[in-house]
Amino acid sequence: MKNRRGGSRSRMRLDSAGDAFRSRARFAAFSGTIIFALLEFCSAPVTNASEPAPETVIAAHGLLVTDSAPASEVGVVILKQGGNAVDAAVATALALAVTFPEAGNLGGGGFMLVHPANDAEPVCIDYRETAPAAATASMFSFGERRLGHKVVGVPGTLRGLELAHQRFGKLPWELLVGPAIRLAQEGFEFDVPLADALNELVASSGEFAELKRVFGKEAGAATWRAGDRFIQPDLARTLQLIRDQGAAAFYEGEIAERIVAEMELGGGLITRADLAGYQAKVRTPLRGTYRGYQVLGAPPPSSGGTATIEALNILERFDLRSHDRWSPRTGHLLIEALRRAYCDRARWLGDPDFVEVPPELTTKEYAQHLADEIDLAHATPSERLAPEIALAAEGAETTHFSVIDAEGMAVANTYTLEDSYGSRVVVRGAGFLLNNEMGDFNWRPGHTDRRGHIGTPANTIAPGKRMLSSQSPTIVLRDGHVVFVTGSPGGRTIISTVTGLLINVLEYDLDLRQGLAAPRLHHAWFPDRVLFEGAGDSAHTALVEQLRGLGHVVDGAPHKQGSANSIWVDRTTGERRGVADPRRAGRAVGY
Repeated sequence: MKNRRGGSRSRMRLDSAGDAFRSRARFAAFSGTIIFALLEFCSAPVTNASEPAPETVIAAHGLLVTDSAPASEVGVVILKQGGNAVDAAVATALALAVTFPEAGNLGGGGFMLVHPANDAEPVCIDYRETAPAAATASMFSFGERRLGHKVVGVPGTLRGLELAHQRFGKLPWELLVGPAIRLAQEGFEFDVPLADALNELVASSGEFAELKRVFGKEAGAATWRAGDRFIQPDLARTLQLIRDQGAAAFYEGEIAERIVAEMELGGGLITRADLAGYQAKVRTPLRGTYRGYQVLGAPPPSSGGTATIEALNILERFDLRSHDRWSPRTGHLLIEALRRAYCDRARWLGDPDFVEVPPELTTKEYAQHLADEIDLAHATPSERLAPEIALAAEGAETTHFSVIDAEGMAVANTYTLEDSYGSRVVVRGAGFLLNNEMGDFNWRPGHTDRRGHIGTPANTIAPGKRMLSSQSPTIVLRDGHVVFVTGSPGGRTIISTVTGLLINVLEYDLDLRQGLAAPRLHHAWFPDRVLFEGAGDSAHTALVEQLRGLGHVVDGAPHKQGSANSIWVDRTTGERRGVADPRRAGRAVGY
């Protein structure tokens, strides 16, 4: 039952949040303008190139961009066979479970944002994992390792893919599962990143014997090399069951029995009842606007749509184009907008079936209120944004793919195991990894600290509850037509990655290659520090020092952030341009 307590108090706090900053912000506005003018006049230009400019793939019909070349090829084959974007997304997600095991999955969960080609309303398929019935708010000790059977949430991927197919698919389910089966049976060739990643995984997973058996090379201590062929017979058989019996095989049949046996063997909590009772949900996407564009995002229990729209609304209150994209003023405003959006994420967001999420968070009026608080001359100390939260003294390996078909149906899908390779638990005899998503709950109720541990009530553990996510599959429209499909992995950095990319493309008119190659920054309220890609690069020294001069704590270490595989649609020509983020070895494929 939905917890309705505190609803009026929530609105009262929203109305009064940040009052202590208003007079200070107004006082600082004039001096802040002078400071920024001097900084920009005196500083050398800052390059916008953080990564090599990726390849742009141009297509007249269908286009798909993923983190795995074989999976991208699968999706485009489905489009060529007459499938729509959802068919391609389902086949691609299953293929990624074979070819991108660190995040592609059967044992995890995520969100699929769908914009139909006709006048039908867009939807978000929520297939986020849930806490088992035996879970409790205090089941984990602070600092406990987030590996092993205990941290596994009830997986949602298969129910989500099946629901999307039932609602939108054109081609038979069996046809969509077939390519993944072939990839598992016949194998695919390793590239250097995947070979290196699996070698490192096997070397660091001594206690997980089944993982080492499935992902290690058979010949003793030999390691994988680029060009080796990876064959997964156990996973092939699992996929055959899914082809023949649908998601029921996973939640009620033989695969369910194997999952439960694995849980019992390792002290996990998931039961047959947990699996049989899991349901994916159709939710209404969040809607925002920015400079005449319409922005669709995933609703709670994803925090991505809420936080991204809130940050964009704040930034829209300022004339960003009067300053360069890489100016200290633009960087300062982006950091301050993200700081406030992430603060509200911690304060309010959780599973909407358990907590009430204030609808005001994504309104223009609330954004104006937050924008008025921003001091143009100084960084806002994070602890001042939420004085009611007492202060005591997310994994990055997700994967996102974007799809558009010949008719204009678009899919933005983000799903994950949480950390790289999830819990490291491979279901014996089934060949697939289970998530460690229980780590996305707030493990220590009431304990929020400056290091970034959040203990606010909205995201504490409860049986059947979906854990909060930062996943941000995003579709942007212009006059009702899809123009941009994007999203990213990156744990809590996902929201800042997507927000920054939207600013690059929608505000500053960078083409997709430039927008994706540009350096990214991240601020998550706590820890109260800025992560900036290439911070140690001499090309960015001036900007980093200027931000520090405004009071921001900028981490000096280089920091890779996200993999925003994206599609842009030219409104004039209808041409589709797909770009795989250069931070991973992904691929865009179209026809």
